[in-house]
Amino acid sequence: MPEEAPGAADVEAVEVAPEPRSLPDHPVLARLIEPFEDAEWVLSTGQHVVLLPKEQLGEFAQAAKAAGFEMAADVTAVDYLGKRRVRFEVVANLLSVEHGLRIRVRCPVPADDPNVPSLVPTYPGANFFEREIYDMFGITFEGHPDMTRILMPDDWEGHPLRKDFGVGDVPVQFKEANKVT
Repeated sequence: MPEEAPGAADVEAVEVAPEPRSLPDHPVLARLIEPFEDAEWVLSTGQHVVLLPKEQLGEFAQAAKAAGFEMAADVTAVDYLGKRRVRFEVVANLLSVEHGLRIRVRCPVPADDPNVPSLVPTYPGANFFEREIYDMFGITFEGHPDMTRILMPDDWEGHPLRKDFGVGDVPVQFKEANKVT
């Protein structure tokens, strides 16, 4: 008589340990990223990149400033309409002159909740960057001191850098040019 296969009760459960989280070799970066358990770090074409939940952006910026990242060199947004599950992404490049480091922080932003904590309380120079992102993409920055349009007229409808914004035909009149008729 053939032997029966062991039942589920006879098999010991084997626990598989999760793979250790990838952190950068640089001690300043490792200390910065380690407390943010949801943050993912990668090296992309030689640049340190952190993928971070949008809710943690303000707290991460404060930690980065305390770690020696003195400057937000750039803040921008990307519209991935139809290309990724989460439509928008806010991208901030932080610089540390003290440590000779640059870190790119990427935060996915869903279309149905286009709100992100402002970097302005930590990096005042991010003011115009965030206003431009609001104006062009419609992403608002919570805690920003003046979340108003910066490039488009105040009565403009829509956000021109969204991929679903209609191109249309809008005449442009430059100050020193001949009048458009």
